[in-house]
Amino acid sequence: MMDAKAEVFVGIDVSKQRLDVHVRPTGESFVVARDDEALVGLVERLRALAPRLVVLEATGGLQVRVAAALAAAGLPVAVVNPRQVRDFARAIGRLAKTDPIDAEVIARFAEAIRPEPRPLPDEAAQTLAALVARRRELVALRTAEKNRLRQAAAAFVRRDLEDSIEALAGRIAALDQEIAQHVESSPIWRAREDLLKSVPGVGPGLARTLIAELPELGRLGRRKIAALVGVAPFNRDSGTMRGKRTIWGGRPAVRAVLYMAAVSATRCNPAIATLYKRLRSAGKPAKVALTACMRKLLTILNAILRDQQPWRHA
Repeated sequence: MMDAKAEVFVGIDVSKQRLDVHVRPTGESFVVARDDEALVGLVERLRALAPRLVVLEATGGLQVRVAAALAAAGLPVAVVNPRQVRDFARAIGRLAKTDPIDAEVIARFAEAIRPEPRPLPDEAAQTLAALVARRRELVALRTAEKNRLRQAAAAFVRRDLEDSIEALAGRIAALDQEIAQHVESSPIWRAREDLLKSVPGVGPGLARTLIAELPELGRLGRRKIAALVGVAPFNRDSGTMRGKRTIWGGRPAVRAVLYMAAVSATRCNPAIATLYKRLRSAGKPAKVALTACMRKLLTILNAILRDQQPWRHA
């Protein structure tokens, strides 16, 4: 029988049709349907357990409704990167992968790692994130079509690709307008965007991506925010082997937009341009120098939102 004082941790594996649930330390497992009625029952069942933490993986948006329902009921919820859970599973030797096993591994991860519960974004923030993500998808489609156009020889194919590129440009412009209106509807977002855009090299694309997909900006220290985005270098050393420091993980969508802004900033931002030239003069490869510029730019933006003061170059 479980100790009455034992802390309870819950792992939930979310799929399209069902939710696999595992409870630690009791080992209890059960399955519920992924619909509104079953979700109400799940909330009540978990409330009775009074868990210390409920953990779900970020699974392409499938987790949003479940996490929102649990958080609305006052349950402590953390949504984590699936890569973290898989790395943990390998570390404890759980290589098999089924929905029930995944739920157990997530529960063990919750118990061992105890990720910090974070408040879920409200409906407006979720909408903005969805708009920004959709714009990113359309830009990727347009880039793919432009690449195909360079290779196309047949006149009909070229005309079709040109029509497709033009149509995608129109849809991207419409999304830009929708995103702008969404940001304008919030005084807080308007203020954040103005502060971010005060930095040379930062345009609406990066500012709105950061607002939508990096709400932690301005609330964490420079090292934590760099690690969160994935621009903090990690050593690859073991024994007598010494590898290059590399960046990995984080939020690739944010990192991609930050990269383009850093390239621009090397030309128009005095602080970033000076850093880039110094690193290149010291023999650093362009990619390494640009990564350092990304980290520097992110640190500047983090400090600006933290202090609520626009850019001022000394």
